[in-house]
Amino acid sequence: MELDRPGRVLALLSVAPALAVAGWLLAGLPLLLLGWFAPLPAGLAGLSAAALLCWAGTRRLGTVVQATWRQVAGVVAVAVASGVFNVVMHAEQVIVRRDPATYAQYAAWIAGHGSLPVPTQAAAFGGADPALIFESVGFYEVNGAVVPQFMPGPPMLFAVGDWLGVPFAVPAVLGGLAVLVVGGVVARLAGARWAVLASAVFAVSLPVLYTSRTTFSEIPSLILLFGGLALIYDALARVTGESSNGESSNGRLRPGWSGWVRGLLAGLVFGLAVLVRVDGLRDVLPVLAFAGLLIAMRRFARPQGALGPPLLAGLVVGAGTGMLAAYLLARPYLSYLSSSVRPLLFICAAVLLLTLVGTAAAPLLARIRLPRWAPAAGAGLVVLLMIGLYVRPWLQTVTRIPTTLEDRRTELMIRQTQEIYRLPVDGTRLYFENSLHWVIWYVGLPVVVLATLAAAVLVRRLLRDGRPFEWLPPLAVIGWTTVTTLLRPEITPDHPWAARRLVPVVIPGMILLATYGLAWLRDQPWLRDLAVRRGPKWLSGPRLPRWGMVLAVLAVLVPPTVTSIGTAFTPVERGEAAAVAAMCAKIPPNASVLIVERVTGDRFTQLVRGMCGRPAAEVAREKSLSVAPEWRVRRLIERVRATGRVPVVLAAEADQVSPYGPASQVLALVTRQDERSLVDAPDSTFTLRINVWMALP
Repeated sequence: MELDRPGRVLALLSVAPALAVAGWLLAGLPLLLLGWFAPLPAGLAGLSAAALLCWAGTRRLGTVVQATWRQVAGVVAVAVASGVFNVVMHAEQVIVRRDPATYAQYAAWIAGHGSLPVPTQAAAFGGADPALIFESVGFYEVNGAVVPQFMPGPPMLFAVGDWLGVPFAVPAVLGGLAVLVVGGVVARLAGARWAVLASAVFAVSLPVLYTSRTTFSEIPSLILLFGGLALIYDALARVTGESSNGESSNGRLRPGWSGWVRGLLAGLVFGLAVLVRVDGLRDVLPVLAFAGLLIAMRRFARPQGALGPPLLAGLVVGAGTGMLAAYLLARPYLSYLSSSVRPLLFICAAVLLLTLVGTAAAPLLARIRLPRWAPAAGAGLVVLLMIGLYVRPWLQTVTRIPTTLEDRRTELMIRQTQEIYRLPVDGTRLYFENSLHWVIWYVGLPVVVLATLAAAVLVRRLLRDGRPFEWLPPLAVIGWTTVTTLLRPEITPDHPWAARRLVPVVIPGMILLATYGLAWLRDQPWLRDLAVRRGPKWLSGPRLPRWGMVLAVLAVLVPPTVTSIGTAFTPVERGEAAAVAAMCAKIPPNASVLIVERVTGDRFTQLVRGMCGRPAAEVAREKSLSVAPEWRVRRLIERVRATGRVPVVLAAEADQVSPYGPASQVLALVTRQDERSLVDAPDSTFTLRINVWMALP
């Protein structure tokens, strides 16, 4: 028992974050829908649900990981160091320019009000008026209310920081937990000797640093997806161990209670990734197919098949919860993404249909024997696919003709960035053909090569004899999501911004496969013989394993560290929280705020409404103009006065508010912002200046 304890501790620590996040989301969503998402009810229900799922998911865990206390301490130390470092270097993105601030405003609103949607408070402006615009970047106006963009999962997590008075600490804590989860998955599938290395490579990768310092959805998504992979592994290990006494009277295998619960929880955790990101629906498709495979295996009395029904049930409940939340709380966002969501729903339907057909036809399909060349062909296809992605920039240039307002803004931003870097100016370019090179920037060429080798080896083994079976779910999830993400990242292509697409699956998946590749190479006698015969003398004899490990560590750890070093010690958008608080203090308590300039309206409408607690609206502008006409502003000022409230005018420059009264600067921020690199890894930051002027008419 004592010999197994370190491995059990590591196994427990690496699934607890996913179970805790799942419990908090399951308890928080009904409270948010009812308008009761407040510290006391959310704390009681969320902590209870998290504790219950952690207990159920780790009870009678068994020995699924063989580890030493030193290896456990190493993974925990990397996770803690990652969390502390990112807390110290946290970003303060609350002024809405891109997604992190939208999430921050979303979290601040539900933390302070406990409900959605956000009321427009049109009465504070004398009632609804066509000249009043209550929506802004990241917030849609629908049926007289404002609906936040994005799924509610991440804001429900980030709201905890608002309640505790540390709103910028929660992303870093989640980042540290993600390190634990990745380390635990590597320990299960590649061996605990590689878990510390994998955790370190993951923690220092620039996209992970980037998304662990501010309010992004990618890290919570990663925790659920890789936590789900760990739970599937544990469930397979448990049900296989119970198979010896799992025979029923009809000869079919049934799972023990702990195996059934663990399978249900694995599916639930996977499915709840949809509550965090709409893209989660794509990421869990391989798990749906795997559940169908397990159900088919029940017909052949295979012990793993007993997990099929609970895994499928949990997946349906989790994903169904996410889709219900999307329909009730993020319907405008789904409409905005309809060109992507509709094809994805068709793909889901097709996968479900194929899964049902494959399950029904399992006896017939079982008679099919793959040709002898199939395993080698599968491995070769993996290598050819990666080579194709690597040479893609020389064969293809991905472009998009702008058709929407967002597309036109993206085109303008790309053109401006190209001019800054003296690149050929073409705003239609998306640079998606460079996607595999993005991965190489952030994890290094050795990791990508090792991951390709490992994937080829695993595909060959699985096609040859179906083993190692426990690798099938992670290989399917990593392979499917990596290929689809790299083919169409669907994100503005400046870096480090675009790097966030790689965080939930691609980067941790590459690291997991690379560590398995290292483990496979270490066990190859031909490689050891080659090193002894052809290598330097200092590598010969008993020193080979030790020096080989050192060289492997350097090969996979140094490249991502070198890439990250340029920005790792430069926090961005610092000072925003203090500047916003000072601005809010200067706005009269009974004010109704009219924002007359476009950029200020985009950035501050919801911020003034949510963080300052003042009704806010942007004044409609004429087409192609950045400032609202004076006559329209004056009419609205009189409407506000008629309600007995104080009209306040905000804009970016003094002369934009001075027609209505003495101009005073209420926000003058000079800070750093992310670089916008298009063809190289980012290695610096830019200056960011934001000004807000106010007039009291």
